[in-house]
Amino acid sequence: MQEINLAKKRKVRKRRETLIAYSFLLPNFIGFLVFTLIPIVFAIVLSFCEWDGNHPIEFVGLENYINLKSDARFSAAFVNTIIYCLGHIPLTMVCSLGLAILLNKKIKGRNIFRTMSFFPYVASLVAVAVVWNMLFHPQMGPINMLLNHILNIPPESLPGWAADKDWAMITVVLFSVWKNMGYYMVLYLAGLQNIPSDLYESASLDGATGWQKFRYITWPLLAPTTFFVLVMMTIASFKVYDIIYMLTQGGPGTSTLVLVYHIYNTAFVNGKYGYASCISMVLFLLVVAVTLVQFSWERKHVNY
Repeated sequence: MQEINLAKKRKVRKRRETLIAYSFLLPNFIGFLVFTLIPIVFAIVLSFCEWDGNHPIEFVGLENYINLKSDARFSAAFVNTIIYCLGHIPLTMVCSLGLAILLNKKIKGRNIFRTMSFFPYVASLVAVAVVWNMLFHPQMGPINMLLNHILNIPPESLPGWAADKDWAMITVVLFSVWKNMGYYMVLYLAGLQNIPSDLYESASLDGATGWQKFRYITWPLLAPTTFFVLVMMTIASFKVYDIIYMLTQGGPGTSTLVLVYHIYNTAFVNGKYGYASCISMVLFLLVVAVTLVQFSWERKHVNY
């Protein structure tokens, strides 16, 4: 009888502990349900509909997806998004890794340089975008003045930067690298500091050069960090919006129009919520496809 009572008490205690655990999880689950899951499901359904926010929702089937083929702005945004990712991701990885290796050494003022490198990432985007546009102003910017006086580039041949359709995307990529490389530098610093120093000492005794140490020790052991940086940077690059809005607003023309900015204009400027949801689904599938490829590559090449 006593054993039965003890078993019942254990069941009651376990049930109580389970309820307490779920009570802690419930607020987060409700937030995820209301602000993430339901909007995603609604966006999927809305991509097959036509809605301007005022009139009733009208089901149009695959019409929105069919219209994508003849939408020149969508095509430009799709291509520009790919170009931005191909420019921003590798350049940022190279710069952040180089900074991390340099600032991981015992140099004078190392902490000051680390702070200066990280500052653009935490600084207000509005402030740094205004400063950047001033520095790269086609007529009065100090960058073009230096190019004119030091390299003797004639004024008519100077880059137009954000005001020139041929240079606008380059300007956006350079700004993105400068703005974000400090954050990824910190991630690489953490990875570098987890590499045992004994490996470098053994390599030095064997006569390894700096490049050989990097190739056979640093780079292989940084593979997990590099994969994490690559995934995070890819997602951030595909959903870039704020930098485009502050620097070029998609212009000149459609030279810097990216998918997220096109979704914003389609939905909140033109009032085509169904068509905007359709474009967002294309972006979602694109990100999923790229992420799956990355994880497939990770299982084959990254050793933890």
